Amino acid sequence: MCCCCGEDCKCRPLGFLLGLPFAFVSLLLSLVGVVIWIVGILLSCICPCCLCVTIIVEFALALIKAPFSVMEWFTSKIPC
Repeated sequence: MCCCCGEDCKCRPLGFLLGLPFAFVSLLLSLVGVVIWIVGILLSCICPCCLCVTIIVEFALALIKAPFSVMEWFTSKIPC
């Protein structure tokens, strides 16, 4: 059970609620990241020697992981 008085408390509902609108925006960005990732994978299969496609695919993966990063950041910054 989680209490909000302890030092190691990971339960922060206020940070979660404040982060939801930003997580929704980052969810939309992650959908764009999925499209970029699919196109990048197809391009890297066609021309595997192109380094810029690999960088674009890595950027798309970062966009896909964005909602989780945003929620972790918000819940870590809000104390309760």
